[in-house]
Amino acid sequence: MRILLFTGKGGVGKTTTAAATALHAAKQGYKTLVMSTDPAHSLSDALDIELGPEPVLVAPNLYGQEFDVYYSMKKYWGNMRQLMRTIFRWQGVDNIVAEELSVLPGMEEASAFLWIDKFYTENEYDLIVIDSAPTGETLTLLSLPQVTQSWLTKAFPGQRFAIKTVGGILRRTMDIPVDKGYEELEELFGKLEKVQKIFLNPDITSIRLVANPERMVIKEAQRAYTYLQLYGYNVDAVVVNRVLPEGEGGDFFKKYLDAQVGHMAEIEESFAPLPIFKVAHQGQEVFGLELLEKIGEAIYHDLDPTLVFHRENPFEVIETEKHYLIRIKIPFIGEEDFELRKFGDEIVIDIGNRRKNIFLPRFANFLEMESYHFKKPWLEVRLRKD
Repeated sequence: MRILLFTGKGGVGKTTTAAATALHAAKQGYKTLVMSTDPAHSLSDALDIELGPEPVLVAPNLYGQEFDVYYSMKKYWGNMRQLMRTIFRWQGVDNIVAEELSVLPGMEEASAFLWIDKFYTENEYDLIVIDSAPTGETLTLLSLPQVTQSWLTKAFPGQRFAIKTVGGILRRTMDIPVDKGYEELEELFGKLEKVQKIFLNPDITSIRLVANPERMVIKEAQRAYTYLQLYGYNVDAVVVNRVLPEGEGGDFFKKYLDAQVGHMAEIEESFAPLPIFKVAHQGQEVFGLELLEKIGEAIYHDLDPTLVFHRENPFEVIETEKHYLIRIKIPFIGEEDFELRKFGDEIVIDIGNRRKNIFLPRFANFLEMESYHFKKPWLEVRLRKD
């Protein structure tokens, strides 16, 4: 099985790109499921077909699904939900509020993990395409096992034995399956960790960034790329959506088109050596299988969308006793002199009239740059901890 996860700033065309990729793969004979983890749930609109919390046949070889966290919990994790409600009621929380709080932090994203675990275990599909939430939520999704494990530890510190003991009594006397709920909760974290390993395996999972040729969108995509590499996820391509054809639009779009040329050059440099797929602006709202098929062909042409287009981690952080060493692969820098400065969590490199901005993890904002060294194609920046 292959898994493709699409992410990017809200409004860049993530859902359209994911749906078009899924349709393109289905037409090549892969049994494909496209699923949405975005709470906005616009996948139904893109496919122009009503989707539900279970996979629905959309076209030959193509299925679609939109998550419903309450449906998922009721169907698969009823005991766990009852456990959460019981715990909150014991703490004096009103029943209605307890009902809302019974949905764990990140449970929407966890639902995605658990469905993926189910489909992966059953090996029902050749390809799963994930229309993920906007960038920030995607990073939360990918770090979910650590976040939820931390939440559980804080919510029930040292209470495992007590919950299982008291839960057994409650189940026998009041038919409240608290101990079973806790077992479901532990099983949940085991599955989350299993799926995270699947996501970290570049032979199985590729993440594809979707962007527009606009300054703010590019900055967010660059920052997401940094964090995805930091976490060890394989980004294998960038899809630049809604590219306006040069010479179109007359004077009204002249400034936009002039800026777009510079933005496209920045994308090529920022994400090199990743493959960059470009999709022209369609001049209309995109929904329905006919337009999605057109976009899928524009992205991949005759390529197999399930291929791993790139496999490399050009970013790493090494911790020493007194420093953080940031190693970044920068293929476009030659042997010529360049200037490097650090501003907050950005490194700015000037080479003649060219400039490159590199985003560091946010903790670097408070660290002072002590030195840097370049040995083609690797730049090493030394940040002092103290």
